[in-house]
Amino acid sequence: MSFINSFDLSMMQWIWLIIAAFLVGFSKTGISSFMMPVIPILASLFGGKGSTGVILPLLILGDIFALYYYNRHANWENIKKLLPWSFIGLISGVIVGNYINDKQFKAVISISLLLCLVVLIYTQKKGDNIEVPTNKWFYVMAGIATGFTSMIGNAAGPIFSVYLLTMNFKKNNFMGTTAWFFFLINISKVPLQILFWHNISFKTIILTFGMVPAIALGALLGMLMIKKINEKYFRYIIIVVTALAAVKLLI
Repeated sequence: MSFINSFDLSMMQWIWLIIAAFLVGFSKTGISSFMMPVIPILASLFGGKGSTGVILPLLILGDIFALYYYNRHANWENIKKLLPWSFIGLISGVIVGNYINDKQFKAVISISLLLCLVVLIYTQKKGDNIEVPTNKWFYVMAGIATGFTSMIGNAAGPIFSVYLLTMNFKKNNFMGTTAWFFFLINISKVPLQILFWHNISFKTIILTFGMVPAIALGALLGMLMIKKINEKYFRYIIIVVTALAAVKLLI
């Protein structure tokens, strides 16, 4: 009880926080785009920039569950191509984050999600006929965009999903590559947010540990669900969830 009382949250806010933690676990081992609803939920509870400090420890814990299950399926060639440019995106996000307010934070996240939705629908319609760019600029733009949106609002999931879907990644390779990539990105963000945004504290870490059961339950259900999902429907679900998240943020 003392743990609950140490945070200035109502019962309804605690319920939304637990739902968000569950979705983090589910997205890490199941459908990655189910992470998107977490962003508006926590932004409404803790503010734009403040919510990124709450989400990040939850994400890292979810990443650990995902790595335990999918660690053997990563495609390191694609991870290595994106990482250097993603780090540039992270630094850009830190700089921009220092000069925008909470309302602008949400606007940036919304625009990012809507752009991702357009690309997702385009790739889905093209199907096997889509031509995947092999030029260096493709990795540069995808990497910077992923790093920037990850830093600003932890909204890089759809962008990275587009990157992998255009290359026709199958479910296990998709999940394994996503797990390793975002674990490395999220770990890199910790010192940046502590030093420049000051939104991760000891209290934030305690809150994360309190959400372990919800994250673990979500991760377990995600593992079970992903086995039952058809490749075709897997893509459709990503598109639908991304669309819902974008509309939610705009509202």
